[in-house]
Formats: sequence, C-alpha cells, structure tokens
Amino acid sequence: MSGRNMRIGKVALTVNDLNKVSEYYERVVGLQLIARDGESARLGSGGATLLELREDKAARRASAREAGLFHTAFLLPSRADLGAWLKRAVETQIRLQGAADHLVSEAIYLADPEGNGIEIYRDRPRDEWTVANGMVEMTTDPLDAEGIMAAAGAKIWDSVPDGTVVGHVHLKAGALAPAEAFYHGVLGFPVTCRFPGAVFYGDGGYHHHLATNIWNSRNAAVRTYPATGLASVEIIAPGEAGRTLTDPWGTEILLTDH
Repeated sequence: MSGRNMRIGKVALTVNDLNKVSEYYERVVGLQLIARDGESARLGSGGATLLELREDKAARRASAREAGLFHTAFLLPSRADLGAWLKRAVETQIRLQGAADHLVSEAIYLADPEGNGIEIYRDRPRDEWTVANGMVEMTTDPLDAEGIMAAAGAKIWDSVPDGTVVGHVHLKAGALAPAEAFYHGVLGFPVTCRFPGAVFYGDGGYHHHLATNIWNSRNAAVRTYPATGLASVEIIAPGEAGRTLTDPWGTEILLTDH
C-alpha cells in the first residue's frame, strides 16, 4: 500500500466554447465560478478549484474512441445532496446518460456540451464496503433513484455544497498493462478492483481515485494536440515537491503537495 494518502486535486479540460461549457458546469453540475478571464475559467466549491476550463477554438474535437477522459467524478458530501441534485435534474429535464449503484457509491452520469463525461456521486460509509484480499467489491446495479430523491427531504439544490471534491477521474486507455505500469508502478496507487476491461486504483483505502478502461479506446494511440478534452489531472501527494509526468497516451499528470 502506498500510504501517502494521495487524492485528486483539480482537472483541466481544453474546450472549443468556453462560454457554453462553463455555463453548463455552473447551471447543471452546480459548480461555482471562482475566476474567469478571456481564455479560461476556474470552477469549484467553497473557493477550491475543482475544474479548470481552457479555451482553444482551433483545437480539434477529440474522438470518443481515443485515449483521454472517460469522466470526471464529483463527490458530494451526502446522499441528501445527491438527492437534491437529482430532483433538480429531473425538474429541469437534464439529459442523463446513466445511473448505477456500485455498492461503495451511488452514481449518476451525464456529459457536457463537448462530450466530456461527468459523474455525480455520493459514497456509502466505509464500514459498508466489502474488502477482500485488498480488493474492494464494486459492481453495477440499478440505482434507487426514488430513495435518493427522498433522502433530500426539503433540501433545495442551489449549487454544490462546501466539501464537494473531485473524488476520482476515470480515463480511457489504449491498453491495461501499460496503464497499470504507470498508475500503479510509477505513481504508486494500489490496485483496488479489476473489472473486465478496466482497472481501478485508490490510495489510503479509498475505492478508487483513478480508473483506466479500454471499453471504447482499445489500442488507442498516443494523443495528438491541440485537441479538446482532458488537458491534465492534478494529484495531491503529500511530500511532493511538484512534478509533471505524462501517462503512456500523453495525458499530463501534475503531482503537487497541496
């Protein structure tokens, strides 16, 4: 086990239309605008940046089959928060792509206007997780949407509450072995779960901070830039002086200690 208590800091995306994408993350996801200039925007929760959008109108639109971002997963503090978000999504007819009960968490999936995947989720308490031989049991079961919305009670959704973080980032890879060699072997994230076509990595006993899959991207080549989609993932690793690495498909990984 790594024991460094690594976690995700912020995610940076390159977008063609900053106004349209930023508005979506504010209105639909509920992120708060922290700072904005002519070419970028920072959004987050309680003053902490979780997402940075960088506009490049000339960047080619990334293909769904190339390596890069599968989804950015925003972790809400409670089931009531997830219920309030879901009620608002239903009321405003937000287009969702899916929903699932993963045993360790309850999750809802959607995508921004440029196709970047998004997960909104809440964790179950750790004492409800099943861990055997160092592996966390996860699956994909139907979501109890009615129960989640009922858990909101009278809570009204306004924006993401303080304490919301990027819980994990799920990546599209060209192959699993080099992905594991990098995210486990180089970065030091323990492997926490294996699915057909996917590997999950989490530090400090967490179910996963990162995941890599080949469901849509098998044999994907190294990414070419400029392109829309994932620009970088920040990983907070206590004791790091600050390093920039690239994974086997050219995705930038920033290591920082804060």
